[in-house]
Amino acid sequence: MSTTSSPRSTALWQMLAAQFLIASVGIFVHEGGQDPVTTVFYRCLFGAIFLGLWGLTGGHLRGILQDRKLVLGAIASGVLLVLSWVSLFAGMARSSISVSTMMFYCYPFVMMVLATLLLGERTRPADWGWTLLAFLGLLCSAHPQRMLSSMGAHYQAGIGLSLLAGVLCGASLLLSRHISKQRAIAVVFLQCCVGALMLAAFSSSTVLRPGNHWYWLVGLGVIHSGLAYVLSYSAYRHLAVATIAVLSFGYPLLALLLDYLVYGQRLALVQLAGLGLIVLGSLGVSLKWAPARSGAERSVPQPPQHACMPGRDPRR
Repeated sequence: MSTTSSPRSTALWQMLAAQFLIASVGIFVHEGGQDPVTTVFYRCLFGAIFLGLWGLTGGHLRGILQDRKLVLGAIASGVLLVLSWVSLFAGMARSSISVSTMMFYCYPFVMMVLATLLLGERTRPADWGWTLLAFLGLLCSAHPQRMLSSMGAHYQAGIGLSLLAGVLCGASLLLSRHISKQRAIAVVFLQCCVGALMLAAFSSSTVLRPGNHWYWLVGLGVIHSGLAYVLSYSAYRHLAVATIAVLSFGYPLLALLLDYLVYGQRLALVQLAGLGLIVLGSLGVSLKWAPARSGAERSVPQPPQHACMPGRDPRR
């Protein structure tokens, strides 16, 4: 019995550790103290170095340049992913880690809408209901009173950029979901390479001075674009999709908790209610909840995405 439960127990701890690491991304961005473009460039650079070394030693990168479909898909989805990260970090700077995280978490629903409209994929009526509920939660999470106030132009820009990040992330996942199913590490490595090449010319030279900011920038790449992915992908094969779906909510919840503990950011009551609606809507879509379903209509539950992790598809 111990031989069968041990891999699952290890996978649970790996998944929880990955959630915690990903949830801390806002702290690393804030403490790094760089503009969004520079921050994303070094996240991609150090992430590509880490994943390149990991992929070479583990054989994950073998023959990737001969796989034309994988390379082209990784390039296209990588461009969208990098733009998503830049928008998200810019949104965090203008609003807060908590608010941006909740706005960004619209991307599983964006992906569902895009798959329906652009690819003609069938979507259950119940999923549209859960999606509307989650978008109502997004409106509440944005704190409407503050967003509409005369002093909220900077805050409104942060909300808009965070939502844009979610849309770009959903589109990136839609592009990469087929190619990354079996070679996820290779796809993330190529996407980081794309980001580093895209942003190299736009990175600020002031970052080159010595300072503690380098610890945070290296951490963004090694931890958030490297170690967190490795932990997650190692855990997936040992966990049921329903378990992954529930554990995936650790990302936004932990991000909110860390923002409160580190920076003292408190959510208003309406924002907490909005968070509850987002979680409820996401679980409804991921676990295929529907009223009065027959056994034949039940579908296998699928996990939601978090932190825009390429290769994880909430609809597959």
